[in-house]
Amino acid sequence: MKKLRPKSNIDELCYPFMYEESSLCDYEIETDQLTRMVAWAIDELSILKLEYPNSKDLENLGQELDWLLPLCYHLNGSIRGKLAITENDHQQLLDHYRNMKIVVEDAISSFVLPGGKSPVGILNQCSSISKKAIRLMVIIHNNENKEVADILPKFANLLCNYFFTATILINKVTGFKETPFISKSY
Repeated sequence: MKKLRPKSNIDELCYPFMYEESSLCDYEIETDQLTRMVAWAIDELSILKLEYPNSKDLENLGQELDWLLPLCYHLNGSIRGKLAITENDHQQLLDHYRNMKIVVEDAISSFVLPGGKSPVGILNQCSSISKKAIRLMVIIHNNENKEVADILPKFANLLCNYFFTATILINKVTGFKETPFISKSY
């Protein structure tokens, strides 16, 4: 059987690398989805902020997500193209994350089932997509022998934790009570 290849009509090709066999295209699709989900979360957060107009925490979260949005696209192109995530970007995200952890330190003490008012579900998806991107970075670097700069999985791991903590922050502001999850497996 012959391999699938792009046709000559550019209107029928959504992405130039769609037909390559490397996991790099899968990584780029995941980080593209991450960026689109962050944009959706920003939109949903703007609606939530109307319900909680005096919440400085939601205001700060909105500003941080606006800052993160282009960084997710920079994460997207930083393997195939020029590295566009810097140590400064990482440090700034780490500062935002640590400040948010202080705000929610009394709101979570165990593993919880996902839930809450929108954009909580979207941010949970952002966290999961960040994990998928990390796994693809591991495959690209370890199995496909394509260099992945150390800052990229470090940044994506931090993104995953940031998005999860943002869900806890929103739940704290809105008064949503998480349901603790007790695993039967561990």
